[in-house]
Amino acid sequence: MAPAKQADEDMIHCRLDELLEQRGMTLTELSREVGVTLANLSVLKNDRARAIRFSTLAAICRVLECEVGDLLVVD
Repeated sequence: MAPAKQADEDMIHCRLDELLEQRGMTLTELSREVGVTLANLSVLKNDRARAIRFSTLAAICRVLECEVGDLLVVD
């Protein structure tokens, strides 16, 4: 049996760019609607985030009309 992957080998990918493009929305517009700074959304978008608040995740999903699994995927 192969050993389980360590947590640092798993990569959570944020599909924010793809979802924004599909909806014709910019990161700046999302920032305004969600109430999160552009810098923080950029960190998330570029897969550099180490954590995300549930309230932020829920707000992004509400504005983009998506589910968490549409936004975050394991690569």
